[in-house]
Amino acid sequence: MPPTAVVPPCALAGLWAVRHGQSTANVAFAAAEESGSTVPVPGRDRDVPLSGLGTAQAVALGNWLAGHAPEAGPDLVVCSPYARALQTWEGMAARAAGLGRPRPDLLVDERLRDREMGVFELHPPAALRVRAPQEAARRELLGEWCYRPPGGEAFTDVAVRVGQFVHDLGRAAPGRRVLVVAHDGVVIALRYVLAGIGAVPPEELPPVPNASVSHWNGDGHRLRLAAWGDTAHLTSLDDMEGMKHV
Repeated sequence: MPPTAVVPPCALAGLWAVRHGQSTANVAFAAAEESGSTVPVPGRDRDVPLSGLGTAQAVALGNWLAGHAPEAGPDLVVCSPYARALQTWEGMAARAAGLGRPRPDLLVDERLRDREMGVFELHPPAALRVRAPQEAARRELLGEWCYRPPGGEAFTDVAVRVGQFVHDLGRAAPGRRVLVVAHDGVVIALRYVLAGIGAVPPEELPPVPNASVSHWNGDGHRLRLAAWGDTAHLTSLDDMEGMKHV
């Protein structure tokens, strides 16, 4: 965080942000990147489910959740409305419940949805370069943080809705320990928003791997980043086919 940033108060006792497990679109995009395919994934982005590996990652996240004492772990969960995020939470919760961990309260908030890509929804990266070279050039010129695809969102737009979510959450749930289950763009936006007013846009942050956990400690006045993109709980899955942070 730059020294000039002004950090607004946040009354949460703690915040964890989980990116959903590997999805079938993650697998398809990785394959398209290798083959150069420009064929979009069929269907709607919000309906994309977890892959087999993603389901296993959700179970591993359940082990992570069950490892927290009830008085120290999350006591409220807020989830993206997208299928892959909801499936990640359900897999986590079922595994943790099987290990004796009480299920926290769950809320679903539309502001935690993935970045909307407009006319390029579910198109692999190569599609933009082949089908719309002028648009690809505009994306490169503007940079990923500011690029807004036709009908879609820039990361700046995601940061606006995530910032409003954080503001409302801090007022509505003071003292709560909150787990957010969402998407890499949402986790990046959380880091930017929580860094405060004047923070530098996080255009070159380390990646947010599938099923990773980022954590902010709270003292009732502000949240401080303690861990970013942690995947230690996925160690046992590292040798599974398709383990790619895409």
